Amino acid sequence: MNENLTQIKKQEEKTEEEKDEKAFPIHTYGKGELASLYMPDVQQQTAVNRFNEWLRLYPGLEQQLRQVGWRPEVRKYTPAQVRILIKALGEP
Repeated sequence: MNENLTQIKKQEEKTEEEKDEKAFPIHTYGKGELASLYMPDVQQQTAVNRFNEWLRLYPGLEQQLRQVGWRPEVRKYTPAQVRILIKALGEP
């Protein structure tokens, strides 16, 4: 019985991830590219600066990103990092 519940829960989680990916494409994004999606009306560097500020201000977000390999000096976000960002900040 517990095994069935575990399988159902895994399927629900997988379905949720698929829904998220259909709503917003999850792939590797450059920092400027992703920041500009969130702030399309400002220059790219301004968007990056503001986006970095959001990361610092959101409780626990930098720590979550570091757990999947993020470092401030890296210029790209991996799909795993993008998922974390979307979950925390919502879709652009």
